[in-house]
Amino acid sequence: MEWEIPGGCVEADESPYQAAVRECREELGVDLTPGRLLVVDWVPARDGRTEGVMVVYDGGTLDATATERIVVPPGELKGWAWSDPLQTARRLRPLLARRIAEALRARADGCCSYLEDGVRVN
Repeated sequence: MEWEIPGGCVEADESPYQAAVRECREELGVDLTPGRLLVVDWVPARDGRTEGVMVVYDGGTLDATATERIVVPPGELKGWAWSDPLQTARRLRPLLARRIAEALRARADGCCSYLEDGVRVN
């Protein structure tokens, strides 16, 4: 099973920030106010997929009450789980694992990282 993080495509007339809010609501049933931008990742085109720019915002920390409100919509997701960095590296495909590792580093360092294909450029 391939794991993902909450997210998706930006819709017409929607900002990346607004998309992050919407996707967390749709995929987890939770209204979050994303924090600062952690990562911008340019991903080159691959078979069946165009190039893209991915962004990761700081989702903050969910307390027990917010965690209890998480609802996985049938047909969209199979489940959810908390992951420490080692579990995350094992659960995610390599590109996404690199992106999340860089997001955790950016959060700890108080910066925003620019990546290309999951590899830090700056």
